[in-house]
Amino acid sequence: MDFKRMMRGLAVVVLAVGALTPGHAADEFPFDQELLLDVEPIPPAKRVPVLTVSDDGSTTIDLWCRTVPARVQIEQHAIRIETAPLPEVLPLYMSDGQCTETRMQADVEFLAALTQVTDWQRTGDGVVLNGPAELKPLRFRVSSH
Repeated sequence: MDFKRMMRGLAVVVLAVGALTPGHAADEFPFDQELLLDVEPIPPAKRVPVLTVSDDGSTTIDLWCRTVPARVQIEQHAIRIETAPLPEVLPLYMSDGQCTETRMQADVEFLAALTQVTDWQRTGDGVVLNGPAELKPLRFRVSSH
């Protein structure tokens, strides 16, 4: 077999494998990347909720004040998030006054919303999580750092 024929055969194999590969990067969930809730911070701290999902489904959800471990199941564009209970104690790194009643209530409400999401979609540099009609879509952007 000459070199040109071998290279043509290799090109055909590469094209065939590429055509069989499911999904595109734009349709893939951004595993192992920090997803920041696309909202303004609640004063006095600048922290916003962050979701980081490993490809095995384990995740850590950094809320307005607290952090909760969770499991995420993704099948195509369906998503289900099961969280551990909200911890009673605040993280040691939170300084006095950062976790106001407003921020603590936002933890409860955001965690409740996350457990209701049913599907996701990729939008540019982010992800939108959707649930029942009464649930406002949760928009996340991929962290740039």
